[in-house]
Amino acid sequence: MDWILSFSTTILVFIAAIFILVTIHELGHFLAAKYFKMRVNKFSIGFPPKIFGFTKGETEYVIGATPLGGYVQIAGMIDESMDDSFVDDEIKPDEFRSRPVWQRTVVILAGVIFNMILAVFIYAGMAWSYGETVVPVRSVDGIYVQEGSVASQIGLQTGDKLIGVNGREVEYFNQLFSPSSITDRELSFLVERDGESLTIPTPPNFLDLINREGRFIDETNALPSKVSRVLDGSPAYNAGLEPGDQIVSVDGEEVNYWLQLVTIIQNSEQTLDVGVIRGGESLVLQVTPDPETRTIGIQAPHPADVFELQQKTYNAAQAFGVGFDRTNDTFFGIIKGIGRMFSGDISVRENLGGPVAIANITREATDAGGWRGFWNITAFLSITLAIMNMLPIPALDGGHFMFLVYEGITRREPSPKVRMGLQQLGFIFLIGLFILITFNDILRTFGG
Repeated sequence: MDWILSFSTTILVFIAAIFILVTIHELGHFLAAKYFKMRVNKFSIGFPPKIFGFTKGETEYVIGATPLGGYVQIAGMIDESMDDSFVDDEIKPDEFRSRPVWQRTVVILAGVIFNMILAVFIYAGMAWSYGETVVPVRSVDGIYVQEGSVASQIGLQTGDKLIGVNGREVEYFNQLFSPSSITDRELSFLVERDGESLTIPTPPNFLDLINREGRFIDETNALPSKVSRVLDGSPAYNAGLEPGDQIVSVDGEEVNYWLQLVTIIQNSEQTLDVGVIRGGESLVLQVTPDPETRTIGIQAPHPADVFELQQKTYNAAQAFGVGFDRTNDTFFGIIKGIGRMFSGDISVRENLGGPVAIANITREATDAGGWRGFWNITAFLSITLAIMNMLPIPALDGGHFMFLVYEGITRREPSPKVRMGLQQLGFIFLIGLFILITFNDILRTFGG
């Protein structure tokens, strides 16, 4: 029953996110067409079969059963419906084709623009409602780097202080891993090591390495090996460990970081001599890890008890500035990531996701952060949708835009026959791509 509930939740969250994104996108086309007094025959969220619909004025409003897109059918436009029955008729003044190129261009771009605006509003709303918790990089004494990890492979060492990215120092820890920084082709990190500043470059396939390992560096790598809680009846409790104890060694090996301590404990099957500092006094306690879980029953300190966390708050104007900056950063991060896939720096298979991947990521974001997680991933997907729609593929907004650019330059519209042929080829290409990406999602999800 648990898997059924989890699956149902995933589907519902996925549909909710897609419904929001598609509605806003198509609303952009719809409002722009209405503004220029073009006749809109149909406004559809989702593709056929039709679940619900009604007609108001000249427009039929429809909810379709396939929640993977939508469309606005504007009179006098060859679109996803592939309807060209009107091309030999006399041009009517309320048709798309009767309007100047610049007005048609605005209508085509309006969906993408609305998706970008949605992202700005979501990020701004999050900043205004919740503020932002940040960790100053100078409050982090150093990090633990596990042997064989991605961080170790690129040259980071235990004790390094991360202070910057791509040649510039940053103020807060989260700025080290912004989308536009982490997707940079010449990605490098600035560190302080033994009093010296060093630049640590990353390999071209750095993002692939992170995907395979599942993580890179975050604040948990900097947590000290200090006990915040001891579980009753646990091996640590029986050995005499207490909250507040600073663990400084295990079997004579110096320990400074929580993840370092966890690694040693999980790799041991025997009684450990644990060196502790308690109230200025040094103690050595013998602890035997649980043979099944390889744990001793202690909990890590909360980051708020270790670092100089700062809670930043924003008024409405400041929040919109934050929303714009995050949208801009995410936009260029995605653009650079796509560019690196096309250049072969990173794997298309491991980084390109379809509906299954989107559903999983949306559910995970919601599980981890509730509504905050949902809205964050929705903003990210809104920017992604805007970018993907502007690809120069017939049947997408980018394809329509290229037709208009051609018309603007040559002063003549591509023939309906050419447009229909290219639209059909584009539609077939998109179906094939959709099937390929979905199959790839399934293989990744089930370990193929």
